[in-house]
Amino acid sequence: MKLAVFFPGIGYHVDKPLLYYSRKLCKESGYEDIVCLSYRCEAGNIRGNKEKMKEVFEILYAQAKEELKAIDFSKYDEILFVSKSVGTVIASAYAADAGITCRQILYTPLEATYMAEHEDAIAYIGTSDAWSNVDEVINLSKKQNVPIITYDGADHSLETGDVMENLTILQAVMQLTKNYIKGEELE
Repeated sequence: MKLAVFFPGIGYHVDKPLLYYSRKLCKESGYEDIVCLSYRCEAGNIRGNKEKMKEVFEILYAQAKEELKAIDFSKYDEILFVSKSVGTVIASAYAADAGITCRQILYTPLEATYMAEHEDAIAYIGTSDAWSNVDEVINLSKKQNVPIITYDGADHSLETGDVMENLTILQAVMQLTKNYIKGEELE
């Protein structure tokens, strides 16, 4: 049996494009069980404030842990964590803390994502991502041998100011995501 767990960002819920389409790809690829987490947090503006970000992480991590406690991870042959933004930090920490062997898709990871080791993961980031130190995220990803795909001029949602360019980026991300989910070579 196969399980996919989706860890959204604070403002990027599971019905936004990256998580919506990757969820459809998981279903297409035979993931029988799909769990979508949701968080409740009135954080206000936390960007650039390390203390507030740590506090928000702890609140969201506790919520994720509570939602996931009913899952018997041992019954699955394959586990995939798909995450976005702060969700990448939560998913990575949860996998490490709970000792879960899983593959991970990291959409727009933060530096703190790499506090946990990643055995099998892929990451995506835009060069204009204001939520991350993009160069640091790329370096941390490379240190852990996590392939990271960058998109020039794309922001924290992997979008630019051009709708047609956004669709091109989304299609490219989903093709690579599909290849990763199926265990195929990245193109």
